[in-house]
Amino acid sequence: MNQLSLDGISLLLVWTAIATYLLAFTAYTIDLAQRSAAPVAVPARKLTTVGGRGPGSSSEEVAEDSSGADTAPQRPPRRLWARIGTSLTVLAFLFQLGGTLGRGIAAERVPWANMYEFALTGTLLIVAVYLVVLRLYDLRFLGAFLLGMTVLLLGGATLGFYVEVVPLMDPLKSVWLVIHVFVASLATALFALACGVSITQLMQGRRERLLSAAPDTRQQKRGPRFLRTIPSADALETLAYRFTIVGFMFWSFTLIAGAIWANDSWGRYWGFDVKEVWTFVIWVLYAGYIHARATRGWRGSRSAWLSIVGFAAVLFNFTVVNIYFPGLHSYSGLT
Repeated sequence: MNQLSLDGISLLLVWTAIATYLLAFTAYTIDLAQRSAAPVAVPARKLTTVGGRGPGSSSEEVAEDSSGADTAPQRPPRRLWARIGTSLTVLAFLFQLGGTLGRGIAAERVPWANMYEFALTGTLLIVAVYLVVLRLYDLRFLGAFLLGMTVLLLGGATLGFYVEVVPLMDPLKSVWLVIHVFVASLATALFALACGVSITQLMQGRRERLLSAAPDTRQQKRGPRFLRTIPSADALETLAYRFTIVGFMFWSFTLIAGAIWANDSWGRYWGFDVKEVWTFVIWVLYAGYIHARATRGWRGSRSAWLSIVGFAAVLFNFTVVNIYFPGLHSYSGLT
């Protein structure tokens, strides 16, 4: 029997991670179903922080009766399936981390030099950022969305973009490969989290508008019922804005670092290569989102849609631009 190569072990770990992410996605989905079935005393208002401290309370903390007096504090549900989903996510993350490190060791370089490796590292960072943020805020209601997206991106990349380990092309033999691509991956992870929060914000905002128009029992049942257990649309919008601000700073550095690297490799800072143009388009979209929300009062659904469009442009840049638009940045490894 032939001995399995290090890259083969890496690929096996990646597929194990995908299967475990799928189990975590299932657990988070069951949690959402249980949230829909459970009765909730009052609508969600503010984002819940770990330990019950921070911006404010959620719908599962302290309810007030009709006379305005505080009722006895209620212990929040343990959310068993959400805890199982988080545990499986950590396990899958460790499998993926092992696969990513194995790929890097097999290639004797950083594991983000082609589309498969960028997807491998990018999805790893999406999950890493999610797990870190869970230490600050209870965002387990986003688990199904983020894990579902991770399974699709990582599974699709492993099926469609996987290539054997090959030596680096000359323009990639630079320290900027380590810095530029890693920072871009980190920015992508933050934009993905902001997109997930913005989608939830749109759903919660619609529910709140329906409640304001007709605050009766029949109207409250419209839309997914798990929305009763998550933060308000305003709290979600604020959180998405925070993620976008940090991601935008990293993306700005990505744009600057890319220009410096282009000058080192090709003797010019900017050449209107299609990849350069789309990186700038994404920067403009997020800059417009931040500016419109901060100075023009674009709140609510308009800001959420800008966040979603921005992340859609990121995915378009990674997939369609890399595959179908030839240019100096054609390092997908697929041709």
